[in-house]
Amino acid sequence: MKNTITQYVVACPVCQRSKYLASSPAGLLQPLPIPNAIWEEISMDFIVGLPRSKGFDAIMVVVDRLSKYGHFILIKHPYSAKSIADLFVKEIIRLHGIPISIISDRDPIFMSHFWQELFTRQGTHLKMSTTYHPETDGQTEVLNRTLETYLRCFSSKQQKVWAEFIPWAEYWYNTSFHASAHCSPFEVVYGRSPPSLVRFIPGETLVEAVAQDLKDRDEALTQLKFHLTRAQDQMTQYANVHRKSVEFQVGDYVYLKIRPHGQTSMPRKLHPKLSARYYGPYQIQKKRSEKGRLTFLPSVGHP
Repeated sequence: MKNTITQYVVACPVCQRSKYLASSPAGLLQPLPIPNAIWEEISMDFIVGLPRSKGFDAIMVVVDRLSKYGHFILIKHPYSAKSIADLFVKEIIRLHGIPISIISDRDPIFMSHFWQELFTRQGTHLKMSTTYHPETDGQTEVLNRTLETYLRCFSSKQQKVWAEFIPWAEYWYNTSFHASAHCSPFEVVYGRSPPSLVRFIPGETLVEAVAQDLKDRDEALTQLKFHLTRAQDQMTQYANVHRKSVEFQVGDYVYLKIRPHGQTSMPRKLHPKLSARYYGPYQIQKKRSEKGRLTFLPSVGHP
Protein backbone atom coordinates (compact mmCIF):
# COMPACT_ATOMS: atom_id res chain seq x y z
CA MET A 1 0.00 0.00 0.00
CA LYS A 2 2.79 2.43 0.93
CA ASN A 3 4.67 1.78 -2.31
CA THR A 4 1.48 2.25 -4.33
CA ILE A 5 0.76 5.60 -2.65
CA THR A 6 4.38 6.74 -3.11
CA GLN A 7 4.34 5.88 -6.81
CA TYR A 8 1.03 7.66 -7.31
CA VAL A 9 2.22 10.84 -5.54
CA VAL A 10 5.46 10.90 -7.54
CA ALA A 11 3.53 10.59 -10.83
CA CYS A 12 0.60 12.84 -9.85
CA PRO A 13 0.13 15.33 -12.74
CA VAL A 14 -1.48 17.98 -10.51
CA CYS A 15 1.48 17.85 -8.10
CA GLN A 16 4.02 18.01 -10.92
CA ARG A 17 2.37 21.10 -12.40
CA SER A 18 1.78 22.96 -9.15
CA LYS A 19 4.50 22.20 -6.58
CA TYR A 20 7.78 24.01 -6.16
CA LEU A 21 10.80 22.18 -7.54
CA ALA A 22 12.89 21.25 -4.51
CA SER A 23 15.78 19.72 -6.45
CA SER A 24 18.53 21.55 -8.33
CA PRO A 25 17.70 22.92 -11.80
CA ALA A 26 18.17 20.29 -14.47
CA GLY A 27 21.09 20.56 -16.85
CA LEU A 28 24.59 21.93 -16.44
CA LEU A 29 25.60 25.05 -18.32
CA GLN A 30 26.82 23.96 -21.75
CA PRO A 31 29.48 25.93 -23.65
CA LEU A 32 28.82 26.99 -27.22
CA PRO A 33 31.01 25.61 -30.05
CA ILE A 34 34.40 27.34 -30.33
CA PRO A 35 34.67 29.72 -33.34
CA ASN A 36 37.33 29.13 -36.00
CA ALA A 37 38.72 32.68 -36.14
CA ILE A 38 38.72 35.87 -34.09
CA TRP A 39 35.82 38.30 -34.60
CA GLU A 40 33.88 35.77 -36.68
CA GLU A 41 31.39 35.20 -33.87
CA ILE A 42 30.56 37.79 -31.26
CA SER A 43 28.13 38.25 -28.40
CA MET A 44 26.54 41.53 -27.39
CA ASP A 45 24.25 42.92 -24.73
CA PHE A 46 23.31 46.14 -22.94
CA ILE A 47 23.89 47.33 -19.38
CA VAL A 48 21.05 49.75 -18.63
CA GLY A 49 19.60 51.55 -15.64
CA LEU A 50 22.82 53.40 -14.82
CA PRO A 51 22.83 56.94 -13.38
CA ARG A 52 23.50 59.53 -16.08
CA SER A 53 27.20 60.36 -16.39
CA LYS A 54 28.54 62.80 -18.98
CA GLY A 55 25.25 62.37 -20.84
CA PHE A 56 25.41 58.55 -20.92
CA ASP A 57 23.22 56.10 -18.99
CA ALA A 58 23.91 52.72 -20.61
CA ILE A 59 26.72 50.56 -22.03
CA MET A 60 26.74 48.34 -25.11
CA VAL A 61 29.03 45.36 -24.45
CA VAL A 62 30.45 43.50 -27.46
CA VAL A 63 32.75 40.49 -26.96
CA ASP A 64 34.60 38.31 -29.46
CA ARG A 65 33.79 34.71 -28.57
CA LEU A 66 37.22 33.30 -29.45
CA SER A 67 39.70 35.86 -28.13
CA LYS A 68 37.35 37.22 -25.40
CA TYR A 69 38.36 40.73 -26.53
CA GLY A 70 35.66 43.19 -25.52
CA HIS A 71 34.45 46.68 -26.30
CA PHE A 72 32.48 48.74 -23.75
CA ILE A 73 30.62 51.39 -25.75
CA LEU A 74 28.84 54.26 -23.99
CA ILE A 75 25.27 54.93 -25.16
CA LYS A 76 22.30 56.94 -23.93
CA HIS A 77 18.53 56.69 -24.01
CA PRO A 78 16.55 56.87 -26.13
CA TYR A 79 18.27 54.61 -28.66
CA SER A 80 16.83 52.64 -31.57
CA ALA A 81 17.82 49.69 -33.74
CA LYS A 82 19.02 52.20 -36.37
CA SER A 83 21.21 54.17 -33.95
CA ILE A 84 22.69 51.00 -32.43
CA ALA A 85 23.38 49.59 -35.90
CA ASP A 86 25.15 52.82 -36.89
CA LEU A 87 27.23 52.66 -33.71
CA PHE A 88 28.00 48.99 -34.36
CA VAL A 89 29.40 49.90 -37.80
CA LYS A 90 31.44 52.74 -36.34
CA GLU A 91 32.89 50.87 -33.35
CA ILE A 92 32.95 47.19 -34.37
CA ILE A 93 32.73 46.62 -38.13
CA ARG A 94 35.20 49.47 -38.77
CA LEU A 95 37.80 47.64 -36.67
CA HIS A 96 36.98 43.95 -37.09
CA GLY A 97 34.78 43.48 -40.15
CA ILE A 98 31.29 41.96 -40.40
CA PRO A 99 30.81 38.98 -38.05
CA ILE A 100 29.49 35.64 -39.25
CA SER A 101 27.17 35.39 -36.24
CA ILE A 102 25.94 37.54 -33.35
CA ILE A 103 24.71 35.98 -30.11
CA SER A 104 22.38 38.13 -28.01
CA ASP A 105 19.37 38.01 -25.76
CA ARG A 106 15.85 38.87 -26.94
CA ASP A 107 16.13 42.60 -26.41
CA PRO A 108 13.60 44.53 -28.55
CA ILE A 109 16.52 46.07 -30.46
CA PHE A 110 17.79 42.66 -31.55
CA MET A 111 14.27 41.37 -32.26
CA SER A 112 13.33 44.36 -34.43
CA HIS A 113 12.66 43.86 -38.13
CA PHE A 114 15.26 46.52 -39.02
CA TRP A 115 18.07 44.81 -37.07
CA GLN A 116 17.29 41.32 -38.33
CA GLU A 117 16.85 42.38 -41.96
CA LEU A 118 20.02 44.51 -41.93
CA PHE A 119 22.32 41.76 -40.68
CA THR A 120 20.64 38.91 -42.53
CA ARG A 121 21.23 40.77 -45.82
CA GLN A 122 24.91 41.12 -44.88
CA GLY A 123 25.26 37.40 -44.27
CA THR A 124 25.31 37.53 -40.46
CA HIS A 125 23.47 34.78 -38.59
CA LEU A 126 21.60 36.14 -35.57
CA LYS A 127 21.40 33.73 -32.64
CA MET A 128 19.02 34.59 -29.81
CA SER A 129 19.15 33.15 -26.31
CA THR A 130 16.15 31.07 -25.21
CA THR A 131 13.49 33.01 -23.32
CA TYR A 132 14.14 33.04 -19.53
CA HIS A 133 17.45 31.22 -20.12
CA PRO A 134 20.06 33.90 -20.90
CA GLU A 135 22.85 31.39 -20.11
CA THR A 136 22.99 30.86 -23.90
CA ASP A 137 24.72 34.22 -23.98
CA GLY A 138 26.72 33.41 -20.86
CA GLN A 139 29.88 35.17 -22.03
CA THR A 140 28.40 38.67 -22.07
CA GLU A 141 26.13 37.88 -19.11
CA VAL A 142 29.17 37.16 -16.93
CA LEU A 143 31.10 40.13 -18.28
CA ASN A 144 28.11 42.42 -17.73
CA ARG A 145 27.80 41.31 -14.13
CA THR A 146 31.51 41.76 -13.46
CA LEU A 147 31.42 45.21 -15.03
CA GLU A 148 28.32 46.12 -13.02
CA THR A 149 30.07 44.89 -9.88
CA TYR A 150 33.01 47.17 -10.61
CA LEU A 151 30.75 50.16 -11.30
CA ARG A 152 28.77 49.51 -8.14
CA CYS A 153 31.86 49.21 -5.94
CA PHE A 154 33.96 51.91 -7.53
CA SER A 155 31.22 54.48 -8.07
CA SER A 156 29.21 53.96 -4.89
CA LYS A 157 30.26 57.38 -3.60
CA GLN A 158 30.63 59.12 -6.96
CA GLN A 159 27.93 57.71 -9.20
CA LYS A 160 28.02 60.59 -11.67
CA VAL A 161 31.58 59.94 -12.90
CA TRP A 162 31.50 56.24 -13.85
CA ALA A 163 31.59 57.04 -17.59
CA GLU A 164 35.07 58.54 -17.22
CA PHE A 165 36.55 55.18 -16.29
CA ILE A 166 34.88 52.89 -18.86
CA PRO A 167 37.83 53.24 -21.30
CA TRP A 168 40.18 52.10 -18.52
CA ALA A 169 37.82 49.25 -17.66
CA GLU A 170 37.99 48.08 -21.28
CA TYR A 171 41.79 48.45 -21.30
CA TRP A 172 42.26 46.46 -18.11
CA TYR A 173 39.85 43.71 -19.19
CA ASN A 174 41.54 43.24 -22.58
CA THR A 175 45.10 43.27 -21.21
CA SER A 176 44.47 40.94 -18.26
CA PHE A 177 45.25 37.22 -18.20
CA HIS A 178 42.32 34.95 -19.07
CA ALA A 179 42.54 31.36 -17.89
CA SER A 180 40.61 29.97 -20.86
CA ALA A 181 43.13 31.38 -23.37
CA HIS A 182 46.21 31.23 -21.10
CA CYS A 183 46.96 34.82 -22.09
CA SER A 184 45.21 38.17 -22.44
CA PRO A 185 42.65 38.96 -25.18
CA PHE A 186 45.07 41.64 -26.39
CA GLU A 187 47.73 38.99 -27.05
CA VAL A 188 45.26 36.75 -28.91
CA VAL A 189 44.17 39.57 -31.23
CA TYR A 190 47.51 41.33 -31.80
CA GLY A 191 49.98 38.49 -31.28
CA ARG A 192 52.07 40.37 -28.73
CA SER A 193 51.92 41.57 -25.15
CA PRO A 194 50.43 45.02 -24.54
CA PRO A 195 52.90 47.88 -23.99
CA SER A 196 53.82 48.33 -20.34
CA LEU A 197 51.91 51.02 -18.52
CA VAL A 198 54.25 53.28 -16.54
CA ARG A 199 52.80 53.95 -13.12
CA PHE A 200 52.76 57.51 -11.87
CA ILE A 201 55.11 58.50 -9.05
CA PRO A 202 53.99 61.58 -7.07
CA GLY A 203 56.29 64.54 -7.63
CA GLU A 204 57.30 63.59 -11.17
CA THR A 205 55.36 66.48 -12.69
CA LEU A 206 54.67 70.02 -11.58
CA VAL A 207 51.50 70.23 -13.66
CA GLU A 208 48.76 69.66 -11.11
CA ALA A 209 46.11 68.62 -13.65
CA VAL A 210 48.42 65.97 -15.15
CA ALA A 211 49.33 64.65 -11.71
CA GLN A 212 45.65 64.33 -10.76
CA ASP A 213 44.74 62.57 -14.03
CA LEU A 214 47.54 60.02 -13.66
CA LYS A 215 46.71 59.46 -10.00
CA ASP A 216 43.05 58.85 -10.87
CA ARG A 217 44.11 56.47 -13.66
CA ASP A 218 46.27 54.33 -11.37
CA GLU A 219 43.58 54.27 -8.67
CA ALA A 220 40.95 53.21 -11.22
CA LEU A 221 43.16 50.40 -12.57
CA THR A 222 43.93 49.13 -9.07
CA GLN A 223 40.25 48.96 -8.15
CA LEU A 224 39.37 47.47 -11.53
CA LYS A 225 41.83 44.64 -11.03
CA PHE A 226 40.44 43.87 -7.58
CA HIS A 227 36.71 44.06 -8.27
CA LEU A 228 36.60 42.54 -11.76
CA THR A 229 38.93 39.67 -10.90
CA ARG A 230 36.97 38.78 -7.77
CA ALA A 231 33.62 38.93 -9.57
CA GLN A 232 34.87 36.80 -12.49
CA ASP A 233 36.36 34.18 -10.18
CA GLN A 234 33.19 33.89 -8.09
CA MET A 235 30.89 33.51 -11.11
CA THR A 236 33.13 30.94 -12.76
CA GLN A 237 33.48 28.93 -9.55
CA TYR A 238 29.79 28.81 -8.69
CA ALA A 239 28.26 28.56 -12.19
CA ASN A 240 27.25 24.89 -11.84
CA VAL A 241 27.16 24.45 -8.05
CA HIS A 242 23.35 24.60 -7.90
CA ARG A 243 22.66 22.68 -11.09
CA LYS A 244 22.45 18.97 -11.85
CA SER A 245 23.11 17.01 -15.02
CA VAL A 246 19.94 15.64 -16.66
CA GLU A 247 19.64 14.23 -20.18
CA PHE A 248 16.38 14.16 -22.15
CA GLN A 249 15.79 12.22 -25.35
CA VAL A 250 13.48 12.73 -28.34
CA GLY A 251 10.12 11.22 -27.42
CA ASP A 252 10.39 12.01 -23.70
CA TYR A 253 7.57 13.95 -22.07
CA VAL A 254 8.47 17.02 -20.02
CA TYR A 255 6.77 19.79 -18.05
CA LEU A 256 7.65 23.37 -19.02
CA LYS A 257 8.09 26.21 -16.57
CA ILE A 258 6.46 29.36 -17.96
CA ARG A 259 6.57 32.64 -16.06
CA PRO A 260 2.98 33.52 -15.09
CA HIS A 261 3.66 37.28 -15.18
CA GLY A 262 5.09 37.27 -18.70
CA GLN A 263 3.49 34.43 -20.63
CA THR A 264 0.65 35.04 -23.07
CA SER A 265 0.50 31.70 -24.90
CA MET A 266 -1.42 29.80 -22.20
CA PRO A 267 -5.03 30.49 -21.17
CA ARG A 268 -5.38 32.28 -17.85
CA LYS A 269 -8.18 30.84 -15.78
CA LEU A 270 -6.67 31.80 -12.45
CA HIS A 271 -4.83 34.75 -10.99
CA PRO A 272 -1.12 34.46 -11.97
CA LYS A 273 -0.18 33.91 -8.33
CA LEU A 274 -2.35 30.78 -8.28
CA SER A 275 -1.60 29.53 -11.79
CA ALA A 276 0.18 26.25 -12.37
CA ARG A 277 3.97 26.54 -12.09
CA TYR A 278 4.53 24.03 -14.89
CA TYR A 279 2.60 23.25 -18.08
CA GLY A 280 2.36 19.99 -20.00
CA PRO A 281 3.42 17.34 -20.36
CA TYR A 282 4.78 18.00 -23.86
CA GLN A 283 6.73 15.59 -26.02
CA ILE A 284 10.24 16.46 -27.18
CA GLN A 285 10.23 16.38 -30.97
CA LYS A 286 13.76 17.49 -31.78
CA LYS A 287 17.02 18.19 -29.95
CA ARG A 288 18.59 21.45 -31.02
CA SER A 289 21.70 20.90 -28.87
CA GLU A 290 22.77 19.28 -25.64
CA LYS A 291 21.44 22.37 -23.85
CA GLY A 292 18.31 23.48 -25.73
CA ARG A 293 15.32 21.33 -26.67
CA LEU A 294 12.56 21.98 -29.16
CA THR A 295 9.22 20.85 -27.77
CA PHE A 296 5.67 20.90 -29.05
CA LEU A 297 3.60 23.81 -27.75
CA PRO A 298 -0.12 24.36 -28.34
CA SER A 299 0.46 28.02 -29.24
CA VAL A 300 3.25 30.38 -30.27
CA GLY A 301 5.01 30.41 -26.90
CA HIS A 302 8.78 30.06 -27.06
CA PRO A 303 10.09 27.14 -24.92
